[in-house]
Parts: sequence; C-alpha cells; structure tokens
Amino acid sequence: MHARSALFDVYGDHLRARGSQAPVAAVVRLLDPVGIAAPAVRTAISRMVGEGWLEPVALPAGRGYRTTDRANRRLDEAADRIYRRTEPVWDGSWHLAFVAPPPGRSARTRLRADLGFVGYAELADNVWVSPFHRSELDEVLERAGALVRTARATDIDPPPTGAWDLESLERAYVEWLATADDLIAQQLDAHRDEDEAAFAARFHLVHEWRKFLFADPGLPSSLLPDDWPGRAAGELFASEATRLKPGADRFVARCLDV
Repeated sequence: MHARSALFDVYGDHLRARGSQAPVAAVVRLLDPVGIAAPAVRTAISRMVGEGWLEPVALPAGRGYRTTDRANRRLDEAADRIYRRTEPVWDGSWHLAFVAPPPGRSARTRLRADLGFVGYAELADNVWVSPFHRSELDEVLERAGALVRTARATDIDPPPTGAWDLESLERAYVEWLATADDLIAQQLDAHRDEDEAAFAARFHLVHEWRKFLFADPGLPSSLLPDDWPGRAAGELFASEATRLKPGADRFVARCLDV
C-alpha cells in the first residue's frame, strides 16, 4: 500500500466527516496500524500539498493539514461510487467526448487515467464514451489542458459496452467475493485492540474496494447480465463496511483526541 493512496483513504473514509482536517501526529497514529511509517506519511503529505490535494492548517493540537476544495469534490464523488449511494437513471443515450489531448506524453497518460477514473472508455482514437455525462469531465479536461467537443448518441450499434474490459472486471469481482472474508479476518486477528482491529480491517476493505473505481464505469444495470457478480460484491462490501464502522470510528476518535 502506498502512503499517498492510504492518505486519500483515511481522509475520504474518516476525516471528511470530521472537518476534513487533522494534526500530522494524528494522521501518523491512524496509519500506523495499516503499516505506513511516519516518514512515509510526512513525505506523502508534502507531495499531496504540492499536487493541490492538501493545504496546511494551524490546529489546537499542532500543525495539521486539511483537504482542498478540489480534493473534497474528488473524495465526495469517490464516496458516492464506493458506497453506491445512488444509481443514476439512464435515458438510453450515450455521451461522447471528442478530446484533443494535450502535448506531452505524461500529460496524455494522466488524462487517460483520469478519464477512466470518472467512467469514460476510449471508443476510438480520442473518442471517449460514457452512458452518462459525468460532472467531473470538465474539471479533468481543464486540469489537463485538453480541448473537447461533446455529443449525444441515442443509437450506437452495437452498444459500446465493448469499450470496457468487462470480462476482466467480472473476474475481479469473482475474486473479490472469494477473498474479502479472509482479508477481514487477517486484520481482525492481527491486532489485539478490538477498535484498532476494526479500523485496520475496514481500512484494508475500503482500500481494496476503491480499486474498482479505476475499472468499473458504473454501467446501468440494464446493460449488465442478470448474474453480474458486481452486485453481490457490492452487497458484501456494504455489509462488512457497516459492521466494522463503529469500532473504526472509536479508534479514529481516540487518535484525534490524544
């Protein structure tokens, strides 16, 4: 687990509901049970400040960091997808984005990753498709310095679901269903303190589940098979995350109150 990714997890899953800020010492205490050492935490914080995700703040308990407005938007959008709070109503049409990519290989690579994260797939060279007009699209393109023209298509034959690697996604969900219980059990057994164990188990659960944000575009149910394993995987995740939350919350409160 990378420290930067772990910081996104702890701010999104725990600190977002607690003012989106915390002293550095508290963040170090929070990430210790999941194997992230203090020097790695501080290095990742510095990097995220430079990237515009965190900003320094003076807190009564000492120097701390809070998420920026940009980070809060990304965390809230990710949380909606992680916990599948709502499923948009699909009108049967497809949103097409004709993207003029920015110069520079690294910028183009980052843009492709960001477009995939918000649910678009490349249907043809520089033509991206999604069943919905994602609100995050404009910010992604503006940040990359890319130009875009958009259109709506009501009839694409065959349907562009093949733009996503649904076979690999299906296998990933099947594997998730087979391994999630062991992932939780390992963390619960590894910590003597029950609340710390619940925090570590939920943390690893959310961290592994969050990887689906980069692979699952959130296609409407009508476009997926009746036995799509993502539904059962989502139910298992929601059930276990809810079960572990009270203990995890108590551990977070202890870390913040020291």
